[in-house]
Amino acid sequence: MRWSPGGRSSNLEDRRGGGGRFMRGAGGMGLGTVVVLIVLSLIFKRDMFQFVGDAGVSAAPEAAAGAPIEATPEEERLVDFVSFVLDDAQAVWSQTLPRAGTPYRPARLVLFRDAIQSACGLGQTATGPFYCPADEKVYIDLGFYQELQERFGAPGDFAQAYVLAHEIGHHVQNVLGTEAEVRQARGSRPDLANRLSVRLELQADCYAGIWAHSTAQRELLERGDVEEGLGAAAAVGDDRIQRMGGGRVAPEGFTHGSSEDRMRWFRRGLETGSPEACDTFQG
Repeated sequence: MRWSPGGRSSNLEDRRGGGGRFMRGAGGMGLGTVVVLIVLSLIFKRDMFQFVGDAGVSAAPEAAAGAPIEATPEEERLVDFVSFVLDDAQAVWSQTLPRAGTPYRPARLVLFRDAIQSACGLGQTATGPFYCPADEKVYIDLGFYQELQERFGAPGDFAQAYVLAHEIGHHVQNVLGTEAEVRQARGSRPDLANRLSVRLELQADCYAGIWAHSTAQRELLERGDVEEGLGAAAAVGDDRIQRMGGGRVAPEGFTHGSSEDRMRWFRRGLETGSPEACDTFQG
């Protein structure tokens, strides 16, 4: 992808140096307890720190974000790249949504290592990148990109860009009210929860494709970029992940969609550049 490093985005929060990690609280909770709570949170997919109260562990204050960051030149270039993608994608949506009558408000991107407390609960490297509608922030541990290449077989800078554009797509859903509608529907119809989750994820893929459409129009794409994006979409399909885990493919357990569906909806956004074409709840 053609891009030039510039200043870091004003919507980027770099907490790799410690900001947002868990610190020893007023009650003197030890490191061993912290580790146990992190493991339990990962197993039960719930924020177990919420049960320890004010005397337990809390997120490090914003000031801790200024702690020294140990990073390689390669990682710092990756930070420059995701900063560029963040600003570029949000610039596209700042132009696209108002044309449909909805003003766009920017999301923030939080870079972290290991674990972080968000308004949606505990976030960890193992859970992958995620968007939290409660604080309107995207959370990414840059180590995921290495996993995307080595474990999932999806290399390339545009594969990395797709991941962030997908999460910004979730923010677009939040701005439009789609996320709240789906959350309410899932609460009233638990039997449809997985199906609605898939539809939401596929729409975020389509929205990522809309940004890719814009980059193509501006001649920022290089040969192979589209294939990298499609490869990343396929790599994180539920069916492929289930096979990698050694289990059978169980469509009833899908939460993000099959590889084929994820590629199809990303391509639809790429080819049309139209939010109206991304109605996964009807298509």
